[in-house]
Amino acid sequence: MSESGERPEVVAVPLEQPTPQSRGRRAASQRVREARDRLTSTSGTRPAFDHELLRQYAQTRLSASLVVMLLVVAAGLLSSIWVSALGAAVWTCVILGVHAVMITNCRRFLNEPASPATTRRWRTRFILIDLLFGLSWTFILIHPSGFDMVSNTLLVFLMLLVVAVSSMLAASLPMAAFAATVPVTTAIALNFALRGSFDDYVLAILAIAAEGYFALLAYRLHSTTLAALEARAEKDALIGELEQAKAISDEARFRAESANVAKSRFLAQMSHELRTPLNAILGFSEVMKSEIFGKHAVPVYKDYSADIHNSGVHLLNLINEILDLSRIEAGRYELNEEAVSLVHVVADCHHLLKLRASSRGLTIHEVFEAGMPRLWADERAVRQVVLNLLSNAIKFTPPGGEIWLKVGWTASGGQYLTCKDSGSGIAEEEIPIVLASFGQGSNSIKSAEQGAGLGLPIAKNLIDMHGGTFTLKSKLRIGTEVTVTFPPERVMSALAPMQEPSPALQPEWDPTHENHRARKVPIMNAGTGLKE
Repeated sequence: MSESGERPEVVAVPLEQPTPQSRGRRAASQRVREARDRLTSTSGTRPAFDHELLRQYAQTRLSASLVVMLLVVAAGLLSSIWVSALGAAVWTCVILGVHAVMITNCRRFLNEPASPATTRRWRTRFILIDLLFGLSWTFILIHPSGFDMVSNTLLVFLMLLVVAVSSMLAASLPMAAFAATVPVTTAIALNFALRGSFDDYVLAILAIAAEGYFALLAYRLHSTTLAALEARAEKDALIGELEQAKAISDEARFRAESANVAKSRFLAQMSHELRTPLNAILGFSEVMKSEIFGKHAVPVYKDYSADIHNSGVHLLNLINEILDLSRIEAGRYELNEEAVSLVHVVADCHHLLKLRASSRGLTIHEVFEAGMPRLWADERAVRQVVLNLLSNAIKFTPPGGEIWLKVGWTASGGQYLTCKDSGSGIAEEEIPIVLASFGQGSNSIKSAEQGAGLGLPIAKNLIDMHGGTFTLKSKLRIGTEVTVTFPPERVMSALAPMQEPSPALQPEWDPTHENHRARKVPIMNAGTGLKE
């Protein structure tokens, strides 16, 4: 309550709606938890998949129900040899009823949801039904003594058939297999053993050995099934974790791309905003430095004006580099392609920076191949690449060093430019750093002429836009060599000339018609690269 006695207003804050990425990550996490929960056993003996094993048990029973019914009917017909027809019919109906109870329970189990409590309950129920099924077989397989060897062999064969079928059907649940086969085997073995003859003893031992064999076979089948379920669960868990990691990676990549686009837009906008006051600074500082309106009363003001102008020029170059990089990363840098002579561009850049190199005591060597044709490229971009490479070579080469500029042919028919210096070099592990935006190596940080770390990334991106390659090789205390190549498709001698349209396809020329005043198509000379 406030001092005025009024209740404070309650403002409802809307809940943040979940994004598709968060929903996908939540679903993947749930699948991972479910897959790991399946590794927990409900029996407490070993890590088993009790519910999955029971499902396989029920499905196997349902799929083999017709086979079991045929076996029961055949056994009932054969039992008429040593029992009355009425007794065989009653036994057949009883065991078919037990089989019907088994099928009904299997269907009910498959329709119920899974839980540890229901799994334990159905496990016990299936074992009891199989025990009842096995006890039912004992009544038809036990007969009085006095039968011949053929009848005894037939009984053993029928017992083996019952044990084999029961073991295979209940392999997913070994206790149920034992419950179904042990009563039958015990009854047959005792029946033969109590007769006292040698042949009966052999048949009793054979029955016990057969039970052991089929019990071992059922256990091996159970182990194989369990191993397959564990492998499938581990695969599902791995797939879930991979989906979760992919969802996190996709979301992080989406955020990184959004942040990168926002950064590029911000840099492009701020670069344009900074240019407006910077033009005034450069213009007025140039006027003050040149003393157009008269000499300064204090001479030191002229030096200050020169410092302001030089700093403004440096800042303008930096802004231009940032603007170029942002346009390249945003995919808005367009190449103004024309016929360009790579040799002439390299020579012009050498001429522009020759005075700077001479002031540092550096020697620049030119190795140009003669008769190089023109390239179809953006002259401004090529010039910027050459200036960046040569500026870096001059900046990081100690006084008295040497720089080599080479222009020539590549093995595939393209053209290459190499700028090699005898500077301090770059450590191998720092090469990816200097090629990244705003990346600087340790030598650059220690140097007195630190840059923004944009020259090499811009040069690499510009070469990539031309379809070329950018290779940087460097060793500490030996030097750095940068090689850029242009593909053969950009060499003018490899380009087909542009042909005029066929006279049969173009209308009659009318110089007075508005659409026919500038219709002539220029033809590109393949040898010189000049328009005729």
